[in-house]
Amino acid sequence: MSRILVTGASGCVGQYVSHWLLENSNAELLLWLRDPFKMKAVPRDHPRVRLLIGDLRETDRFMADLATVTRVIHTATAWGDPERAEQVNVLAVKRLLQLLNPAVVEQIIYFSTASILDRHLRPLPEALAYGTEYIQTKARCLQDLEQHPLAAKIIAVFPTLVFGGRVDGTSPFPTSYLTEGLAEASNWLWLARWLRADASFHFIHAEDIARICGQFAVHPHAPNTEPGQGALRRVVMGQPAISVDDAVATLCRWRGVRRTPGVPLWPWLIETLVRVLPIEINAWDRFSIRQRHFIHDPVSSPERFGDSSYAHDLETVLLNSGLPNRGKVRTRRNVGQKI
Repeated sequence: MSRILVTGASGCVGQYVSHWLLENSNAELLLWLRDPFKMKAVPRDHPRVRLLIGDLRETDRFMADLATVTRVIHTATAWGDPERAEQVNVLAVKRLLQLLNPAVVEQIIYFSTASILDRHLRPLPEALAYGTEYIQTKARCLQDLEQHPLAAKIIAVFPTLVFGGRVDGTSPFPTSYLTEGLAEASNWLWLARWLRADASFHFIHAEDIARICGQFAVHPHAPNTEPGQGALRRVVMGQPAISVDDAVATLCRWRGVRRTPGVPLWPWLIETLVRVLPIEINAWDRFSIRQRHFIHDPVSSPERFGDSSYAHDLETVLLNSGLPNRGKVRTRRNVGQKI
């Protein structure tokens, strides 16, 4: 029986992943978290669950446990405080890998962010040059992992924009920042319906992240066959790209807001608004405004790994978010899929 370590197990993605593994595998789960009372989606007293309670910076406390795990799913991360981001996103990852037994560990799924990759899944130089402390530490950690002795056992996954949980608080899973922002975004539809933007992005639901990780975790680890990559495999998690205009139109239909003829948000207009309005932006924000199209090829949904998506489109995301439907959008639930 495999023994899988999940770090950040009380977070949004961590709970979806842990729940999937509990339901779809026979693995023993070592769930590393700081506050066990935040974990609602996974029973803490389940016989296959063992909690490792502590900060990721306290890695040596669990030295004996780390030497016995066969798989690692590392979702834990930090942002906001530069010093803590460095300690958690770089130094703690390095120490965690040192404490694994190379003869025992079979696979390491390392969570990063799609923001540090370009369209073709190559490291983005601007991430190191202009990124926030979170972006920069993730970019530097990826550099280290590419050269690590365990690189052939590492799958680096790069989620795009992540939905998860519900805005009404009725889900046992934590609400992701993106889902949490749906209600606030709805309050600005009176303005957004007049605007048009030449921009696009990918998104993915945390349940679909769990399904992808689950497929990796329950099958034998294989050498990387992705073209143009090294020993470490890079996988960007997301559904097919959607334009900002289509996303706004879908949200308008959902909330019963009439879409109107729009005013194009040309790059020069955005730059003018940034200068005129009391908006504080950093170098990474400016780069993101210029970038506009955050798309990747290939982008991976559960279908690429033999599973099916929980939320393939934005309407399904809205249906499962708990955001009230005040429009006339036709909805349907995925047959046979519940969490």
